[in-house]
Order: sequence, then structure tokens, then C-alpha cells
Amino acid sequence: MTRPAPDTAHPVAIVGAGLVGSGWALVFARAGLRVQVYDPVAEVRAGILPWARESASALAAVGLIEDVEAVMARLHVVDTLEAALDGATYIQESVFERVDVKSEISRAIDAVMAPNAIVGSSSSGIPASRFTQDCAHRGRFLIAHPVNPPHLVPVVELVPAPWTEAEALAGARELMQAVGQVPVTLSREIDGFILNRLQGALLNEAWALYDEGYAGLADIDATIAHGLGLRWAFMGPFETIDLNAPGGIVDYAARLGGMYHAMAQSRTPRAWPEETIRRAGEERREALPEAELAARRAWRDRALTGIAAFKKAGGLAP
Repeated sequence: MTRPAPDTAHPVAIVGAGLVGSGWALVFARAGLRVQVYDPVAEVRAGILPWARESASALAAVGLIEDVEAVMARLHVVDTLEAALDGATYIQESVFERVDVKSEISRAIDAVMAPNAIVGSSSSGIPASRFTQDCAHRGRFLIAHPVNPPHLVPVVELVPAPWTEAEALAGARELMQAVGQVPVTLSREIDGFILNRLQGALLNEAWALYDEGYAGLADIDATIAHGLGLRWAFMGPFETIDLNAPGGIVDYAARLGGMYHAMAQSRTPRAWPEETIRRAGEERREALPEAELAARRAWRDRALTGIAAFKKAGGLAP
């Protein structure tokens, strides 16, 4: 697949530079774009460049980045929103996942942005129509939801609000392709979008199986990590079942569709039980003490880096 060339004449703005925003900054910088990064918290701003250098070096070690210094030279941490948006034609917002917080930052961006700029929100499940309705340039706002960390997991969901301009949606898709991400475009809004609705269905069943005592957390996790997840690392559910029956997807549905329907009917959707959550928390903290969570996240990122390198080498990457 031939990617479009990114527009290097204009910078990209990152607004909100926690784990997700910092990952986005690295996505754009490694693609050759100047990146202007802003976070209102000085402590967060101070940590961006050290984290980016460490992460870029890890990518370089497996051949996913050629020149760490060139990437770092494109990253510019700034002290104001105005400085971040100066000259930017694409703005990635990654602030706290709450409607009032996103509404406030959207209005602030709206007041400063160039009229032709595109604003993508990293919202993981809240549609843009809930926090951009008061913006004068609301037609330029949409959801651009990544998977954390975005510099290692390339899929990004593009979800238009009812008023998002078609040109803005198309522009966001072209940019994501140009910087090496894998855009998934939704035709309209739905809570949770695609990724978290699929993940939610799996989590609901996992919680139910654990709550009913069929297996412990480690065994349920192993079923995905060493079973379904191996195939899902390079193909989706429809291609999976298409290859799992002699006659393809229609044959698979004829053989097993009834079983899946019966399983679905046996479940009544309900909230995750508080007592079950407590037990799961105790089980996880016994397996991984809270003090070791950050180190385990770093281990996860190293593993994802290796998988990304393997997929690239095997022709499985976008």
C-alpha cells in the first residue's frame, strides 16, 4: 500500500501530553513532522522529552526508527496553548476523559485554531457531539481515538460528529495513513466506537466467567494471550472465522452460529459486580504488586515494540 506523503510545511499540535498525548507526539515526529506539545501541568511538560528519547531509542534498537536525534529535533514542548497551535493544521487533543474537561479545552482550541485546521480528540468512548457543539469551528472537530500507546499500536478510530465536515474527516484519514497509523473510519457516532464495544463484549464475558467461578484471572488471560490473541495480532474476527471452516465464513456461520446465539441468549447484561471487582483486584495485586505496575507497563511496551518489528519484517504491518 502506497502511503500519502505527510505535509511537513505545517506543524502538528498536541494538547494534553500524558501517556496518550506523548505517544501521539512520537507518532508525528518520527513521520517527519514538527510537533508542538502543550500540557497545562509543568511536571508533565518536563517529562515529555526524556520519555520520548527513551521510547525512540527503543524503536531504533529494533529498526523502527533510523535517527533518534532527528526525531527529537522535531519535538518542541511549549508553555501555552497558543504556542502549540501556532501554524498547526492538525491538532490532537488528549485531555482527561470527561465531558466537562473536553468541552472546556475544545472551546479554548476553537478560539485559537486556524479556521482550516482539523481537531482530532483521543476520546476513547465519548462522541464528539457531546463536547464540540458550542464550537464556532465544530465542523472541523472529530474523534481520532488511538490504542494506548499510539506509537506502538497503529489503529486509530475516526468518528465524525453529525456536523463534522466530510473534508475534515477525509483529511484526518489521509494524515493518519501518511504517518503510518491504520485509520478505521466510522460512518456515524456510537458510544464506545468499534474498539471499546468489541473489547467491552469480551470483558463482560470474562467478568461473568470469573464471577461464576469457571476459571481464575490468570487462566482467562492465558486463553487470550496464548490463544485468540495470537491470531488477532494480524487478523480480525471475520477473517479468523473465514479461515476456520472449509467453506469459509458462510460455512462457519452454518456450523457454529447457533451455538454462539445460544451462548448470547444465556447472558443477561449487568454491571460488573463490586465484590467480584474487589476479588479480582486482590488477585491481580497478589500477582503484580501496585509498586510494580509502572515496570510492567514498560515491559508491555517492550513486548509491543518487538511485535511491531516482527510484523514489519514479516510484511504484516500496514
